[in-house]
Amino acid sequence: MSGENYSQNEAELTLGLLKAVHEDDALTQRSAAQGLGVALGLVNTYLKRCAIKGFIKVRQVPSRRYAYYLTPKGFAEKSRLTAEFLGQSLSLFRQAQHDYGEILEFCVQRNWKSIIVYGVSDLTEIFALYARDYPLNIRGIVDSGASDNMFAGLPVHKTQDPLGEADVYIVASLRNPQQIYDELIKVIPPERVLTPQLLEITPVEPSSDRGAK
Repeated sequence: MSGENYSQNEAELTLGLLKAVHEDDALTQRSAAQGLGVALGLVNTYLKRCAIKGFIKVRQVPSRRYAYYLTPKGFAEKSRLTAEFLGQSLSLFRQAQHDYGEILEFCVQRNWKSIIVYGVSDLTEIFALYARDYPLNIRGIVDSGASDNMFAGLPVHKTQDPLGEADVYIVASLRNPQQIYDELIKVIPPERVLTPQLLEITPVEPSSDRGAK
């Protein structure tokens, strides 16, 4: 099994390419770029790297195109990266479970009943799941970039306007949590804007004393 070291982005792209090569016999650089949402030139560079490292074989086929195949070393690297990301996901789940558990208890202690969540992400789903065990009402989710109207059984809106106001606002975005927090505390008391520790948001110290940021 390979001992390659990557940055987070490099690991994600490498794993994405290895999976794409494994799953699509007719894979082209263009289709890989579209599927991964990256530039064609970046796919070309990483495919060359994977070939040099012995993860894939490249063969020329009719119609002046190339076919890509995973090598045994490539299969091993794909398995290693998959396990690594799975471990990270489990760690994220456990930390999110702990952080949101603290937040939910904090809301109950202060008799805050209504909640609006900012951001559609895995964190949102975890929060919504655990909130079911508490006497709280999640009015919905606000995410300006969301493409769906529902997520985790909750309505999703581009702005907060349709949801009105709430007792507390929970940040669950993985894309831009600090920006969301900074914007919210301009119009909402900071003690009513709660975030999990794992997001590592730099807070404005609220007047209330609380464990989570």
